Amino acid sequence: MIDPRVIEPIAARGWPAAHTDRLGGWRLHASDGQSGRINTCWALEPPDREIEAAIDSAEAWYAARGLAPRFKIIEADPQALDLVARLRRRGYTSNTPTLTMAGPLDGEIDPEATVSAHTCNGFARVFADPSFGHEADAAERLAALGRIPLPRGFALIRREGQPAAVGACAVEGEWAGIMGMRTSPAFRRQGLARRLFRTLTSFAASAGAVRAYLQVDQDNASAIALYEAEGFESGYLYRYWDKIAHP
Repeated sequence: MIDPRVIEPIAARGWPAAHTDRLGGWRLHASDGQSGRINTCWALEPPDREIEAAIDSAEAWYAARGLAPRFKIIEADPQALDLVARLRRRGYTSNTPTLTMAGPLDGEIDPEATVSAHTCNGFARVFADPSFGHEADAAERLAALGRIPLPRGFALIRREGQPAAVGACAVEGEWAGIMGMRTSPAFRRQGLARRLFRTLTSFAASAGAVRAYLQVDQDNASAIALYEAEGFESGYLYRYWDKIAHP
């Protein structure tokens, strides 16, 4: 069993927002408005004020930064049912169901992989490939990667002299977060994701971690299958709630 009240604060520090604040047990995260996790209110525990006032305060906090308010709520959390009902009445809808998984650190460093405490031009080139989204999204995520505290690892595999696949790892105590797994379009379906994943779990073990967590879109069946094959198990699901029109 993965306890979200253990994992979520670690995950927040492992994928740091540019700006943070708190309303009691609600954690406010803001960056440039792109990535969900670093631009959302995480309602982990009760807020420090009446619930409607807390929603008002969260909305005002995001409005002051020119951002649309967004809430991240763990699925099937009994404490969140009232909040979900109140958000629905305000016109919020849910989107982007995301699965949190955890598993062992059984990998080995791939002979073609390099792992560094800093990103390089090759890493950024793969990470910012247009196939993954627009430039502003990549810029915000690369900035977040740069804020990850040490120990951290940025893995890169090159093929044919070209940067081909990248991924990142954030280590805090016994836990490691695996994130930012991307493969250049020209090198997909060559098993690089698995090799990169094993490289990152090996790095995490060498940095003192004993288990890893990751968060993946629920509809990304191929990624989930890869993680399950590496011994990872599903823990809990969360969704974002906002008033933004999604495709």
